Amino acid sequence: MQYAVVYSSKTGNTRLLAEQIQKEKGSAECIYFGEPSLEACKADVIYVGFWTDKGSCDAQTKAFLANVHQKTVYLFGTAGFGKEKSYFEKILNNVMAEIPKDNEVHSGFMCQGKMPQAVRKRYETMLAQNPHDEKAKMLLDNFDMALKHPNETDLQQLKDWLI
Repeated sequence: MQYAVVYSSKTGNTRLLAEQIQKEKGSAECIYFGEPSLEACKADVIYVGFWTDKGSCDAQTKAFLANVHQKTVYLFGTAGFGKEKSYFEKILNNVMAEIPKDNEVHSGFMCQGKMPQAVRKRYETMLAQNPHDEKAKMLLDNFDMALKHPNETDLQQLKDWLI
């Protein structure tokens, strides 16, 4: 069966997941691989990857999803925060709400992903302004943890999700 892999990746995290999907599914049946494009809509099955922006997918992915009709859609994405499965589920539900109802949408996959260094600098500034700010400390700890993702465990979980 022909499929497409569409992804938006600000830091390379989601692209890494997209490459793993193509590797696992085989490139022979992949008719499109890349950033959101209507070219991907020639496939009946579309894997749509995104980076998390304000609790949902990024704007480029939202615009693409609005134009997807009568397809089978699988979502995958990355988020800078990611210890809680419930947080990932909330993001996936928000993204699913962006997909027109004439599509068949299947479960999604999410994992934590590293963030740009500018984010860490912002958190450091917060902590410098208020050294006792527990939220700033937590944000810095999370940032440092996210630097290790996606990792081999995340990629194995992605493979398991694809089966």
